[in-house]
Amino acid sequence: MGKKLYVGNLPFSATDQSLVDLFSQCGTVDSANLIMDRDSGRSKGFGFVEMSTDEEAQAAINKYNGAELQGRPMTVNEAKPMAPRESRGGGGGYGGGGGRGNGGGRGRY
Repeated sequence: MGKKLYVGNLPFSATDQSLVDLFSQCGTVDSANLIMDRDSGRSKGFGFVEMSTDEEAQAAINKYNGAELQGRPMTVNEAKPMAPRESRGGGGGYGGGGGRGNGGGRGRY
């Protein structure tokens, strides 16, 4: 089991510090990172907490998975490694490049 936890269904008022405060009840929190929307700057409602040991991470899962935080039942489980993203190319069309002169899109009529 890994020490990094996914924490989901958080209230939008949650902060990195509130995650540290909450999860420190189960042990030493190495880091807490709330994921923010880059356009609005508002929380996306989930984040990641890294605990010092596997035992502390398991204790946090046992204690907080399904527990309510400000009326919302949290989801807490082991964070999965991020899957590699496929290259999305540039913009559209068949060539993946979009725009003019780079092989993508439909070109001019």
